[in-house]
Amino acid sequence: MLDKLKTFVQFYEEVLNMPHRQEIARELRDEDDLFLLLLYSEMIGIPNPVYYYTLELYPYMIEKFHDWHLRMGMDKSPMAGIRCC
Repeated sequence: MLDKLKTFVQFYEEVLNMPHRQEIARELRDEDDLFLLLLYSEMIGIPNPVYYYTLELYPYMIEKFHDWHLRMGMDKSPMAGIRCC
């Protein structure tokens, strides 16, 4: 009985999310872009008050950096310390 209820809830969520799937993906991508901008802002000259704490995130975010700077319209990496292209 519990499995059938879980399956029904999953189906119901899929039906509700179906027409908005692209909007949700766009919002998530915009949120990621803003986060990466905040993360790398100190390197491009924008003061970042939490630079010390975001420094720990660089190794995890470097893989996404290439896609981010291409989406932002930069053909090559704007930072000398990060070579991804």
